[in-house]
Amino acid sequence: MYQKVGKVAYKADLSNIQKLDTHLKHPHHSFPSIHVAGTNGKGSTCHILASVLQEAGYKVGLYTSPHLRDFRERIKINGKPCEKQFVVDFISLNKDFFESNQLSFFEMTVGMAFQYFKERQVDIAIIEVGLGGRLDSTNIITPLISVITSIDKDHTAILGNTLPKIAMEKAGIIKPNVPVVVGERRSLLRSRFRESAQNINAPYHQVNHKLKAPVSDLSAWYQKDNLRTALTTLKLLDTLYAFNIDENHIKKGCNKVSINTSFYGRYTKLSSYPLVIADTAHNVAGVKALMKQINKEQFDKLYIVIGMVSDKDALKVIKLLPPTAYYILTQATVSRAMPVEVLSKYFEELNRSFEVINDVKTAKKVAIEKAQESDAVIVTGSTFVVAEIF
Repeated sequence: MYQKVGKVAYKADLSNIQKLDTHLKHPHHSFPSIHVAGTNGKGSTCHILASVLQEAGYKVGLYTSPHLRDFRERIKINGKPCEKQFVVDFISLNKDFFESNQLSFFEMTVGMAFQYFKERQVDIAIIEVGLGGRLDSTNIITPLISVITSIDKDHTAILGNTLPKIAMEKAGIIKPNVPVVVGERRSLLRSRFRESAQNINAPYHQVNHKLKAPVSDLSAWYQKDNLRTALTTLKLLDTLYAFNIDENHIKKGCNKVSINTSFYGRYTKLSSYPLVIADTAHNVAGVKALMKQINKEQFDKLYIVIGMVSDKDALKVIKLLPPTAYYILTQATVSRAMPVEVLSKYFEELNRSFEVINDVKTAKKVAIEKAQESDAVIVTGSTFVVAEIF
């Protein structure tokens, strides 16, 4: 299970999901979809798209990963997780097939999502790529529109250690004659995506980041790029496929992303005095964005509760964090978690002030107790750390 153990659970091959798709009689053919890839921003973009389409009156399937607390968060319709009984029945019905074909956790889950959306007869499904794009299990679909958000170095052991290599893996979701919306800002990477699209006659649409982003309950500055990317995609849906999406739907949907889709953990404010923020930033680009946003807030002292997973470049991330903050190092209860003994060595090397509290909830509690009303507390470093405080 990739969520727990990391890259050894990743299968760079579509043969298993294709077998499962055949076994299930191709459920993804039963509904139109939008396919979203990227290093950062793809989850937010998916939830924005789903929220606006819900406001426009559509029955919207949403498949994302990883989950925070409950597996069923991965498979939603109009913001509601799939029923426990559906999960139980789907596994029971297909268990022999799963075991005989040695399907991965992610492959089973993708098949489950597609079957659920078919049975519940969604009007459209928003499908988030799990990892990469080209060889991701979701890449058996032919969507109405492919979307690629921003690119950064993450999962380098699997996707490659340069941005162009990573970009080419993401570009693997571009399909012949299917429009692609690209939110990436850097010209070198944009040109790679444009070339990939032209090679297979896929209409290329670059997001105009000079446009004013819609107002949203996702208040962090870095969400503006995701809002523009979603908006570009929605305009195309309306123009090319006659989806009825007007300005009012966009306004309401962008303002109610969290309410409509139960989307948390991306600069989520948990309290004001002291200011407490939960953010799943876990790579260089994500942490840069988080620091830029927190610096817009008014506070005296900053406390950071942080835990990471073992396959991240911890030193690069930690160097981006403010040297004046007080750190509480912690460790999520998954086998991928970086041991606090390892994490603490990086903080010692950089001469940062810290203490170690293994339990995440206790670490958050201690940080809030130490903080004055005029201070700020951030819980970050890993999706798994953030999951344990909700």
